[in-house]
Amino acid sequence: MEIQDLKNVGAQVRRDIIRQVHSSQSGHPGGSLGCTDMVVALYFNEMKINENKNAEGFLEFVREGMGEDLFFLSNGHISPLFYSVLARRGYFPISEMSTFRKINSRLQGHPATHEHLPGIRVASGSLGQGLSVACGAAFAKRLRKDDRLVYVMMGDGEQQEGQVWEAVQFAPHHKLDNLIAIIDWNGQQIDGPTEKVMNNLDLKAKYHAFGWETVDLDNGNDMQHVVESLKEAKEKTGKGKPVVILMRTGMGYGVDYMMGTHKWHGAAPNDDQLLVALNQLPETLGDY
Repeated sequence: MEIQDLKNVGAQVRRDIIRQVHSSQSGHPGGSLGCTDMVVALYFNEMKINENKNAEGFLEFVREGMGEDLFFLSNGHISPLFYSVLARRGYFPISEMSTFRKINSRLQGHPATHEHLPGIRVASGSLGQGLSVACGAAFAKRLRKDDRLVYVMMGDGEQQEGQVWEAVQFAPHHKLDNLIAIIDWNGQQIDGPTEKVMNNLDLKAKYHAFGWETVDLDNGNDMQHVVESLKEAKEKTGKGKPVVILMRTGMGYGVDYMMGTHKWHGAAPNDDQLLVALNQLPETLGDY
């Protein structure tokens, strides 16, 4: 897909995020807006996915993820982004986004598997677990001689979790060179700036020390740079080491009053704030 087409998808996804969170008066818009460009690039440009994902007879094949790239969202609180991308990519009806966080909805605040929502492979949002799951999937693909890749997204606040570092050690030990991790390095978490809550210091040096290849993405809100970083990361796979993209983003990117502050980590806009946000985000694919 052309860069401008990806940007158009991203603009609509950002509208979807704001509308979902406003409708339920609950959710996490900040990180969702910041990570939009990366998740859009993955699903609409980079990853090989099974286009027959909902067809009869393909269920077991799809459940196992054979022959396709897999994505795991570890920081599951940015679910409105994930749901929008999955819906826009055809996993379930676009109109279902109107049920976000509503009673009996399949679109829970954090993605879950009980409702069998297409595209959700693991419950997530209890931070620190996603990289471990991705390691298991990457290991399984290698055992099955499946040459597709496994992607996982984590937050930078999540790097404070001990389980993350067990998985960071596990991946290079087992030479999981079919694994690409992505860290949303926006410098914010629920209680404030990460450097004040629990400073991660030099994540690049840490991952290098544990045996990972790294890719620097200085602007994760520039679609061209995102696509180029994914290409660079892919070129580093298959060489005996896992790869991590260190992605600098702006929390709340695209909505001026949300940008760069942890205050919109988990807060919903009111009616007036919704209108301000939607005026800044063009409707490119049609609202649900």
